Amino acid sequence: MRIDDLRNASMPLSADAPVAPAADQPDPAHVAKATQAAVEFERFFVSHMLRTMRSSTRAMADEDSVFNNRVNQDMQDMADDLLAGNMAGQRAFGIADAILRQLVPGAGDRKT
Repeated sequence: MRIDDLRNASMPLSADAPVAPAADQPDPAHVAKATQAAVEFERFFVSHMLRTMRSSTRAMADEDSVFNNRVNQDMQDMADDLLAGNMAGQRAFGIADAILRQLVPGAGDRKT
């Protein structure tokens, strides 16, 4: 590499030239998509965990228990899904943060 090449590389860009993100900074669009995917995975994981826990409660319930009523089961499933969504949105379990630390180093910090 010649000295003239280094001088030209350090020259400031014109105002209308596109500015590329710094090499150490991740693309904000990529970070947003990765964050959304990580939170959605945490929601799925928590929802599956609650569904599994609820199914064991139903398996142990008596025949006349409220846990064996189909309408109650549907309402409990809906409530569990809402709870899972809220918990994932708060990153309560830290699953999304762990995924983001692997996908986008430095972006896994809690940003709400």
